[in-house]
Amino acid sequence: MTVDQMSYKTILPGSTIGILGGGQLGRMMTLSGTAMGYRFITLDPTPESPCGQIARQIQADYDDVEAARELAGQADVITYEFENVDAGVAELLSKESHVPQGSELLYTTQHRLREKRAIEAAGVPVAPYREITSLSSLQQAVEELDLPSVLKTATGGYDGKGQVVLRSLDQVEPAYHELAASGRELVLEQFIDFQCEISVIAARSPQGEVKSFPVSENIHVNNILHLSIVPARVSDQVQREARRLAERLVVHLNAVGLLAVELFVTESGQLYVNELAPRPHNSGHYTMEACSTSQFEQHVRAICNLPLGDAELMTPVVMVNVLGQHLEEVVKITGQKDGSVNEFGVIPKLHLYGKEESKVGRKMGHINLLCADVQHGIDWVEQTNIWRQDHL
Repeated sequence: MTVDQMSYKTILPGSTIGILGGGQLGRMMTLSGTAMGYRFITLDPTPESPCGQIARQIQADYDDVEAARELAGQADVITYEFENVDAGVAELLSKESHVPQGSELLYTTQHRLREKRAIEAAGVPVAPYREITSLSSLQQAVEELDLPSVLKTATGGYDGKGQVVLRSLDQVEPAYHELAASGRELVLEQFIDFQCEISVIAARSPQGEVKSFPVSENIHVNNILHLSIVPARVSDQVQREARRLAERLVVHLNAVGLLAVELFVTESGQLYVNELAPRPHNSGHYTMEACSTSQFEQHVRAICNLPLGDAELMTPVVMVNVLGQHLEEVVKITGQKDGSVNEFGVIPKLHLYGKEESKVGRKMGHINLLCADVQHGIDWVEQTNIWRQDHL
């Protein structure tokens, strides 16, 4: 059987799904897929990883070829839960086992320049950008794109790491030397004066069935996602266009599984794609209780070539991230009667990731606040002292 033929076969419940990566996304994928009857095995270098606590785990580095082959030998289908998995290992596995997502999209989204060019090739707008190869090329790019602009490493970096916002000319040279010291390629992006940030998660099966989830409005604090608000507080027209662009990208990129598409919305309603992630996404956690099908179940359905589930919203919801500095207080309030739950009419659903070490800024869990109106969920978050410190 060829790889192309394998990509169309259906993997039924009772089969084993292998996951490259053992973080919280793999954990929640496992919890969802286990309910459907699948078994899971993960490859991750961290002992007792979040996913490894509830699935079999091969403890090894992501670039360990023999460990990857061991994973392949025990799994009927293989997926990945974050895009910094070694693309070479993913390519090897795609030749020797069943990896419906392949390695091409992973290769593309691991590099910001390749990603932007792929988005443009799909006819979807991105913020103006320039490849940076030297200090002089950065200085020229600043002249062309003007300030403010954002200098980023082309690879690596997340939650605001690996990037510097340039607001004045005297920042240009220090920023270049700071990021160039990493040895990574650089890209300069024009700063978009956006009204808000939104995201859409689209799913595609090997046979080409496509569905997208409702638009999430995302609020970041210190470059880390704080709130996801659904329905997003943007016009119906913007929501329709965002979902159309996400579905266009998932088709053009021939993606299988989930593709998270992050976008900027300008005052005039113009949309620019900021980043892609070929996996479940933090901004899609709201789907776990608020949609008929969660993003994790949808990903399992897609990679196993099952019919995709209904992706529409059943209730307004606000997702709030629980970081290391919030964890103790969040755990404390779960053991107490919370009068504000009745006051704001919210139903909080707590999800903790089982990470051993709690650090400031580290994602330890999230709460989905089901509500009649998203403002009620926002009010509940704001009236607590748990997240207020982050805004000081």
